[in-house]
Amino acid sequence: MTDPLPPGLYIVATPIGNLGDLSPRAADTLRRANRILAEDTRVTGKLLAHIGVKALMRRYDDHTSEPERQAIVDRLGTEAVVLVSDAGTPLISDPGYKLVRAAQEGGHEVRTVPGPCAAIAALTLSGLPTDRFLFAGFLPAKAKARSDAIAEIAAVRAALVFYESGPRLAESLAALESGLGDRDAAIAREITKLHEECVSGTLGDLASRYRDAPPKGEIVIVVAPPPKAEPASSADVDAALDEALTRLSPSRAAAEVAERLRLPRKQVYARALEKIS
Repeated sequence: MTDPLPPGLYIVATPIGNLGDLSPRAADTLRRANRILAEDTRVTGKLLAHIGVKALMRRYDDHTSEPERQAIVDRLGTEAVVLVSDAGTPLISDPGYKLVRAAQEGGHEVRTVPGPCAAIAALTLSGLPTDRFLFAGFLPAKAKARSDAIAEIAAVRAALVFYESGPRLAESLAALESGLGDRDAAIAREITKLHEECVSGTLGDLASRYRDAPPKGEIVIVVAPPPKAEPASSADVDAALDEALTRLSPSRAAAEVAERLRLPRKQVYARALEKIS
């Protein structure tokens, strides 16, 4: 007989395609749990059948109510409850953080069993700089909201990672090109599955590639960081100061220009004083 797990909440990563990626520890945790919370019990049921586990499953998703969530938390003192998503690591663009927070606030043990994550896997395939990255989930469906979301992160000096669906891919790539410029990017799909591929190119090239041939499968977009800006020239500083001094004091004009051009404030202020002397 398998010994039960100590009570608490277990966050368990599951395969994103290849069932062979389920770790021994994850399989053991699923076998020994009292109950499993799944985004879609049918999907998780197939995984459990693969490892020969019959377990009590309950649905947990964005529509789970506060009373239902509290009922789960109330069980954590005596039961080992596992949270999984349909694929990959729970909470990464998936529901779950409210449950984790409630469990922590209730004084219960929360443990993680790490494993596959599509965003991380796509970064390793992309061939782009990955020393810094920002995961941005799914872009909004509506054009204005999508444009605003892209503008918020356009200046971030890191690789950008997005999840996307096949039918929306070309439109999202075109929006990214418009908001970020024609940066290098990569499209990773069907990661760990039979037809895994990673296609590289500029955002414009990739948008054209998929415009009339939307791909199938789970898709991750990785966009390269912005190119390093050329240092501002003396002429750039003078032009910016000339404009700023028409409406601001030398001190405030220097502060504004220094921030915009990423220059030392003292240096810009000294130049501002020269211009008004």
